Amino acid sequence: MRQKSDFLVIGSGIAGLSYAIKVADHGKVIIIAKDKADETATRYAQGGIAAVMYSPDTYEKHIKDTMVAGDELSNPDIVRITITESTDRVKELIEWGTQFDKEENGKYDLAKEGGHSEFRVLHHKDSTGHEIQRALLEKVKNHPNITILENYFTVDLITQHHLGVEVNRRSDNICCYGAYLLNPKTEEIDTILSKITLLATGGAGNVYATTTNPEVATGDGVAMVYRAKGLIENMEFIQFHPTSLYNPGEIPSFLITEAMRGAGGILKTTSGKEFMHKYDKRECLAPRDIVARAIDTEMKLSGDDYVYLDCTHLDKHRIINEFPTIYAKCLSIGIDITKEMIPVVPAAHYTCGGIKVNEHGKTSINNLYASGECASTGLHGANRLASNSLLESAVFSHRASIDSIDKVKDIAYKDEIPDWDASGAVYNEEMILITQTYRELQSIMSNYVGIVRSDIRLKRALDRLEIIYRETEELYNKSILSVTLCELRNLINIAYLVIKMAMKRKESRGLHYSIDYPKQKNN
Repeated sequence: MRQKSDFLVIGSGIAGLSYAIKVADHGKVIIIAKDKADETATRYAQGGIAAVMYSPDTYEKHIKDTMVAGDELSNPDIVRITITESTDRVKELIEWGTQFDKEENGKYDLAKEGGHSEFRVLHHKDSTGHEIQRALLEKVKNHPNITILENYFTVDLITQHHLGVEVNRRSDNICCYGAYLLNPKTEEIDTILSKITLLATGGAGNVYATTTNPEVATGDGVAMVYRAKGLIENMEFIQFHPTSLYNPGEIPSFLITEAMRGAGGILKTTSGKEFMHKYDKRECLAPRDIVARAIDTEMKLSGDDYVYLDCTHLDKHRIINEFPTIYAKCLSIGIDITKEMIPVVPAAHYTCGGIKVNEHGKTSINNLYASGECASTGLHGANRLASNSLLESAVFSHRASIDSIDKVKDIAYKDEIPDWDASGAVYNEEMILITQTYRELQSIMSNYVGIVRSDIRLKRALDRLEIIYRETEELYNKSILSVTLCELRNLINIAYLVIKMAMKRKESRGLHYSIDYPKQKNN
């Protein structure tokens, strides 16, 4: 099947949906969801969205907090753009139907999370992302110019490569003409030609064995842009959330929001001793990279598989009211968090790097934009400040929409694009080859490229990765495509980028910590 659309949006979280809403009055929009439209990382975001709303908070305070959390590697201009536009973007989400919690006096009930100097996190109980997703999907489904294609998998972007034209990674002449999609009904590859494409494909947490990311987070957008010779940056900065629920076998790992520590929860060893004071004066409210490394260190010292988050000293009714999802989840596995401590362990959570974009969300490939976790705007630097990610998506999808609307009228479809050539491909009957390689990949990354790294671990990871890369490419080139095979291929690309960029950084900075270079360079 072959279709045309003025705007092609790949991803249905806050980044993709907010962009689609804004451009839909200016042309036809097709949104691609690789699962159901509401199965996104946005949906699982518990804590909230950070924005300056009331005094004594100020933009300058939020800017400073972001720069400090990012270990001063954040782009100051991008940080200022994002923070100063935060209030308007949040008000827009509210206008679109998002219902954030309020106090009795009508003001928004703002939370405080690790790394924040003020209360500035808007939330909806402990399921903020779910509420934002609900409101945006409702608005999208009511717009006549928007079509959502669910369960379609994007195999690759269409560029000059598919016309037989060779380009290099530093070229400024690469163009995106649309994408090839795996149609779930026909199991064939469809062609969608677009004037402008936005990637909002989310993160890549499933490159690790333990992650809070949904199963759809397989780095598809970053991998596609890398193969199309677009620019990727800062992939060494993988954020591990310090506190996922220790419940072996559960995929994805259930997130215990940072807001629980903001409310007074205390991290303790399995023997009941507090430990964060040994690592940072901010203790349990230190930035995530510091807390995750502290937990990792304590687990290695004790040999335990987890530490505890103790909320038993907090008001029972407050816990149940503010964190109903967490309370119910823990109760379902036999833990009453008002009486018992919560076993927690760090889990891969957020990709701070990604597709390099400018202040308008534009990638190095013409007519291609990126927003959300798959993009690297420069906001997060070496470590993301809690609850800045939903904000980043809203700000840069807004900016990308303005730039897109201005340019779309001058772009023509590339009609000579060929359809996907599947000649010679056969069904792969050896599913074990894919599933076993998937497990091998996750094991390599979790053991050698985790919270703490070293030169020898990274070299070993790269050596192992090269073997499974060759095996998977050989399988890909002769097989009729499946989602599982394509996701594996994408994750191998992601792993390569993380390892290579980690090897190049000869310092410990933010989320990248190497025992061979424990000190930060003097810049």
